[in-house]
Formats: sequence, C-alpha cells, structure tokens
Amino acid sequence: MNMYSSSRNGGKKLVVNVIDPEEMRIAILDERGRLDSLHIERMLERQRAGEIYKARVDSVLPGMNAAFLSLGDGRNGFLYLNDVRGTTVKAGMDMVVQVLKTPRRGKGARVSPRISLAGRYLVLVQSNGDIGVSKRIGDDDERARLRSIARKLRPEGYGLIVRTAAEYCDEESLARDAAELMEEWNEVEHKARKNSAPCLLHRDIGLVERMLRDELNDDIGEIIVDSRDEFENIAAFIERVAPEARPELSLYRGNMPVFDVYGIERAIDEMHDRKVWLPSGAYLVIDQTEALTVIDVNTGKYIGSKDLRDTVYHTNFEAAEEIARQLRLRAIGGIVVIDFIDMESRDDRVKLVEQLQEFFRDDKCKARVYGVTELGLVEITRKRARLDMRSIISRGCPFCGGLGWVDKEETVAMKVKRFLRKSILGSNSEAFLVELHPAIARYIADTYLSMWEEEFDKRFYLVECPESAWDKYRIDFQGTLSRVVHRVDVMARREERVVVYSTTSA
Repeated sequence: MNMYSSSRNGGKKLVVNVIDPEEMRIAILDERGRLDSLHIERMLERQRAGEIYKARVDSVLPGMNAAFLSLGDGRNGFLYLNDVRGTTVKAGMDMVVQVLKTPRRGKGARVSPRISLAGRYLVLVQSNGDIGVSKRIGDDDERARLRSIARKLRPEGYGLIVRTAAEYCDEESLARDAAELMEEWNEVEHKARKNSAPCLLHRDIGLVERMLRDELNDDIGEIIVDSRDEFENIAAFIERVAPEARPELSLYRGNMPVFDVYGIERAIDEMHDRKVWLPSGAYLVIDQTEALTVIDVNTGKYIGSKDLRDTVYHTNFEAAEEIARQLRLRAIGGIVVIDFIDMESRDDRVKLVEQLQEFFRDDKCKARVYGVTELGLVEITRKRARLDMRSIISRGCPFCGGLGWVDKEETVAMKVKRFLRKSILGSNSEAFLVELHPAIARYIADTYLSMWEEEFDKRFYLVECPESAWDKYRIDFQGTLSRVVHRVDVMARREERVVVYSTTSA
C-alpha cells in the first residue's frame, strides 16, 4: 500500500471503492470495524439532492397545494406551494429550484425555490440575512465567536449557516469558504440567465469529495482507497480543504477486492436480512413498509443469568444500540415503531428511552424519540436525507408481483463484474462464457458489455439460462477466444432456443 502521513489516529475508517466507474461505493467502519454507513453513487443515476435546475412548471394542483415541474430529460419535480413566497406559481412559468429529496418508490424529486450551497464550513442560503450555527456545537463561547464571524462574512442579501466542522476553525478558513460559495452562486445565476428551461444549473461535487467534505473529522483515522487517481485526488483535497484533519491515507493494491478484505461485502448482503442477531443471542426483526418501519425485539437464544427483569432489561438495551446502528446503516427515515420486550418497571422504561436518545445524539439525520405508548411501543421519527439502502440496492420481485424484494439489475450486474475480475486475476483465458438469468444477461449486454471488454481486454459471451435464479451466475467455459467461440457454436446447434449475447457475432 502507498501511504500518506497521518497527524492523528481516530478510530473510524473510510473505505473507498471506486475502481469500477459504473458504481462508486464508500463505507464508514466504526471503531470495532463494523459497517456503520454505506454510500453508493451509480453512473446511470445522476439526479441527487443538492442539484439546482432551471425548471418549467407543467401543472399546478390547488387541491394538493402543489405543482409539478419539468426538470429536463423526462424528469419531474414535486413542489409544495407553501415553499414559495411572494410569487404566484402558474403553469408554463420558469423557476430556479433545488432538489431537496431524490426520487423514491415512484415519487418524483421534491424541489424547493429556496436555494442553498454547502461548503466545508458554511452553507450559503437565499434569505434576508439569517445567521445560524449548528446545534451540534455545544460550547456557548464558540457559538458566539462563530456567529460573530459569520455576520462579518455574510454577503449582502444572503444568509450563512455555520456547519459543525467549523468548530474552532480560524476566520481565514471561514472567509475562504464563504468566498468560494459566493463564486459558485454567481455561476448558478449566470447560467440561469443564459440558459432556457428546463436545464441543470448546478451539480454537487462527486461522492468522494462530498463524503470528505461532510464526514472528515477527528473520528476518521484512516482512509483506504483502491484507485491511484482517486488516492491522489483525496490527498490534494485534504491538503487544500482540511490540512488540519489529516488521517492516514492508503492506496490499496491487493488482488482481493477491498470491500472483501474489510468484510464490507458480506455486511452489505446482510442488509437484506429481516432478522438481525445480537451478540447475546437475542434478535431484531425489521420490516419496512411504505408508511413506516416496524422493528420487533425478541430474546431469541438469550436466557439471561439473574431474573426475568434483568434479562428483559439487557435485551432491550442491547437492541436499542443495534437499532440506532441499523437505521443509519440502512438509511431508514420517516416513522419507526419499535416493539421492545415489555418492561414492567417505569424506571426501566424511562432509562430505555433516555438511552435511545443518547444513541441517536450523534446521528447526522435528526431523530426524535417519542417515549413509550400505552401499548408499550416506542415511536421514533428520523429525517430522510437520502434514499434508503433497500431502495438503492433492491427492487420489487418481478416473479411474485412485487410482494418480495430482489437485487436491482444494476446491483446484480456489479456483482457479476466483481466476480469476473476475481476470475480474470487467476486465469490466462482470453474469453469467458457466462450463464445468467435472461433479464440480467440482457441488461448487462445492453448497458455494460462493451465497456467491460475494453476495461479487462477480454471477451465475454453471456448465455441466457432460464433455470438460473435471478441473482445467480457462473462461468460455464473459459479459454482461448477460438475455443469459446466454438463452444458457443456447439451450444447453438444443440439447443435451438439458446440466446447468447456478445459485442460481435460469434
């Protein structure tokens, strides 16, 4: 591994998997090496929160107090009219709006005319001069210092919000951040005047830089990245933006994929599981629905050591910590209802709620714990900052009418690519014959096949296998190109209905 010197040693790790341009993934591992959060950005899914558009109003629905806007390229945005001040929204008019929430489950992106741009230390907003300081900065003297600096730096007619990362930051760094944000804003306004609607005016920085901007703090002690170019970009970004927060930076160059080395791939697969086992032998059952998420706590194999009250107490408190982690990991937002094991002691119930609140204290997505209901349920609301991981990775099952969930086509495709990379490392073969489910074979052939062949300098032949499970695949044959082509010809002669995809005819 190539190394970049470290000035401190936090307990968390940032593992950056960007070797595949089709899908960038960044995992944060906690102090115990467990997956704490996962972020995915796919090449074909570009629209995300923070983008700014010059949009055109398609329709206004007074009965819903909302309007639908065209963002371009067939994409639509949903605007609440309450977000608009001083303007009557009419069909056909142009508006500059920002995506607040990305599309999910068939719903269009939520947009707002209230624009904001985020830097490392500050957020520039359209307002009448408001100044805000992150509530996570608890020192009153520091809050007062930052508020005073922000008042001096605030451009006329705009507002500034001081982010948590600005705590104890010097005025020069804050001023530089404010100047850069104002340059971005001027560029957005220039494009808005120059271009006709609908069009994209501003796209937020890429996943890697965005994660560094938002997550790089004293907790991150090491960053591991599997791309030489991204290694150099990260080093330059840290030096330019956060030289005081310099973790150990490593370039991973092993043959085994970096997510396999750190056990992340296995943890991602486990995110599909309804049942989550706890160290004691107790377990959770997590069910996501359209309206809310329901979590059931069970003692399972845990029988305790003292008495029933002690067993229930320890099971619930162990479950509370894991529930906070699972909500972060799965990016679950909205309403969450938890059915803890009944606790007869009022003091125990109060302690449980207080402990839950403590577990959510450092959650970047604001969560509120509403106490125990008369039915013994604990209700939580957690802000939706991004799509939940199930929606990113999975889709409704096409075989059971959407009652179950399977990996999305692009998710399976990336698993196939990583499988092929491993196979190529241990082989001198020129070509590979791969059996897959017909829908997956067609998707890869239409979307990625030529790109993969150019990247690996190999030839791939994809065979439709109707008997194959949706997410199962295997290499049926490999060798020289001529032998693989001969194998395809033999298959075609023996089986009239065989379908084989390749970049050229066999």
